[in-house]
This record gives sequence, C-alpha cells and structure tokens, in this order.
Amino acid sequence: RRVVQSFQAPSPGVDADLTKREQEILELVVEGHRYREIAERLFISIETVRSHIRHIYEKMQVRSRAEAAAKYHGRA
Repeated sequence: RRVVQSFQAPSPGVDADLTKREQEILELVVEGHRYREIAERLFISIETVRSHIRHIYEKMQVRSRAEAAAKYHGRA
C-alpha cells in the first residue's frame, strides 16, 4: 500500500517547502556559482552551504546540480 501511495503522491516542485535561504541558495546554484562563492556572498560557511544544498536536493528529490536546475526551470 505504501509503495502505491508513494507513486500516487504529487511530486514536489521547486517550492517543495524550501526555506527562504534554501531558495536563495538554489537560485545561486542554478546561476552557476560555486559553493565558495555562495558562502562568501551570503556570509556563511561552505559547510553551511553544503548542508542547505543537501536539504534542497532531498526536498526536490534530485541528485545533482543539473537535475535541480532542470526542475527549477520547469523542464523536469
């Protein structure tokens, strides 16, 4: 039953409960910025950026920057 329900559940989009900070980081990632650049721009550590990226990927159900960008632009 759980397997069937998981296939019937709507797939999350870009706004998959992302926080404001996660949305901000996602936009920078999609623009092609490196983690170090994002960290410097937002005055946070690289590890914090990595943590946000991990949460973004989990929420969007993607595994890479390319998949996240495609989903962000509505192509996936």
